[in-house]
Amino acid sequence: METIVLGIGETLVRDDRRWASWANWLGVPPHTLGALVGAAVAQGREATDALRILRPDMDIEEAYRARAAAGRGEHLDESDLYQDVRPALGELRAAGIRVVVAGNGTVRAGELLRALDLPADLVVTSDEWGVRKPDPEFFARVAEVADAAPEATLYVGDHPADDLFPAAAAGMRTAHLRRGPYGHWWAEHPDVVERADFRIDALTDLAGLTGLTGPAGPGRPVGVAASDVSDAPPDEGPKVVRRGALRSVR
Repeated sequence: METIVLGIGETLVRDDRRWASWANWLGVPPHTLGALVGAAVAQGREATDALRILRPDMDIEEAYRARAAAGRGEHLDESDLYQDVRPALGELRAAGIRVVVAGNGTVRAGELLRALDLPADLVVTSDEWGVRKPDPEFFARVAEVADAAPEATLYVGDHPADDLFPAAAAGMRTAHLRRGPYGHWWAEHPDVVERADFRIDALTDLAGLTGLTGPAGPGRPVGVAASDVSDAPPDEGPKVVRRGALRSVR
C-alpha cells in the first residue's frame, strides 16, 4: 500500500461528546439518546435517525446552526481522539506511507481536526468537498487526493455501507475497523467478512498490513492477510449472528 485513507467518526474520533451534546440540547438523558442510536445502528439505519425519533419534525441542519449560534456548537480536542490515532498515523508516515483523513463531517470539523496537527498529509471533510459518503463522487475525490493507484490505496473505516462497500466499488483496498456501534455490530456480517480485504481491531494494526496482499477470507484472523495464514490449520470460520439488513449491504 502506498496511501492509507481514514474516516473520521469512530475511526479517529470518539462520538461520545457529539451525542452527549445533542442529548443536552434536546433535554434528554444521554443514555436515552445513546440507546436510540444503538437501536438505529442495529436496524441498519443512519445514527442520526435517533434524533428524529425524539423530535420527528426537527430539521437537523437547522438545529445544528441554532446550537452554534447559542455557543453550543461543535467542539473537538485531543481528548476526543482514540488513543491509537497518533501512534498509528505517525508509524505509517515514518514508513513512507501517505496518510489522508477524509470522512463525513462539517467544515467546522475539518478546521478543528487540522488544528490538532495530526500526523497526516491531508485532512478534509465531506462538507468541504460538497459531497458525502457513500456517494461514489466522494470516493472519486478520495482517489484524486490519494496520489496512488486505487489498488495501492487502503480505505479504513467502521461503517460497512458508508466506508467499506463504496471504497471497494471504487477499486480501493479496504480495512474494516471493529470500533464504535457500527464497527462492532456489523463486524461479522457475511458481506463484511467476505468483502473486506482486512479486518482490524485497532489502527496500530495498519503498519503490519502495508506490504500484504490477498482477498479476504472467512477463516482469516482479524487484521491478518490471507497470504499469511495459508499454512494455518483450518477452522470453522466466524460465528455469524443474524443482524438483519444494513443499509446499502449487498
